[in-house]
Amino acid sequence: MFTNPSTDEIRDLLKTVKSIAVVGLSDNPARPSYRVAKAMQALGYRIIPVRPAQSEVLGEKAHAQLTDLPGDNIAPDLVDVFRNPEAVDEIVDQCIAIGAKRLWLQEGVVNEPAAARARAAGIVVVMDRCVWKDAAALL
Repeated sequence: MFTNPSTDEIRDLLKTVKSIAVVGLSDNPARPSYRVAKAMQALGYRIIPVRPAQSEVLGEKAHAQLTDLPGDNIAPDLVDVFRNPEAVDEIVDQCIAIGAKRLWLQEGVVNEPAAARARAAGIVVVMDRCVWKDAAALL
């Protein structure tokens, strides 16, 4: 059974992270992905939108998928996922391909086999939690 990192580990993760690739980031201000990303941007994090249907979100160039990030696929500090649980398998593949070290699956995004595969590849995984709520509570 999956267990999230401890509160102290999550706090340390949030203090370490500078850039966040937000997979599924919408340009619609009413969507949770937009509100969370905008709040994290206001806290000083660099947001990297990952969504095929967008060219720019929150003033940042959007990318179709994680493997399309520039700089020879230099991994962002954190990959934050706003997609359905079935999409997480492919996202884990992309995280592994770009050398991502941290994966955050937002509230309601639960895929234990994919999370286990990510952990086996050395990726720290937080699942079914809101990065913004944790940042607001812990920082």
